[in-house]
Amino acid sequence: MGNEVPLTLNGTSRRCDTVLFSSEGLRPVMIVEYKAPHVEITQRVFDQIVRYNMVLHARWLIVSNGLRHFCCEVDYENRKVRFVADIPAYHDIR
Repeated sequence: MGNEVPLTLNGTSRRCDTVLFSSEGLRPVMIVEYKAPHVEITQRVFDQIVRYNMVLHARWLIVSNGLRHFCCEVDYENRKVRFVADIPAYHDIR
């Protein structure tokens, strides 16, 4: 797991709040973006994590302001995103 993970997107330096890596090859599996409790989770927040994922290609994305949490699974093969009700357990995301 890494915090404040640097990446470059369109020539601009960015940092992901948290990235969970696989134990095999350190491949990104999940990206988590945190916001302050007073920050509403909007499309703009989702756009931010999706931009990060354009570089990292993680399967799971989570955004949270500490009060509301959203989690989705990216299906690259079928080009779909599926929102899930709960954040999955670690053994279910590997």
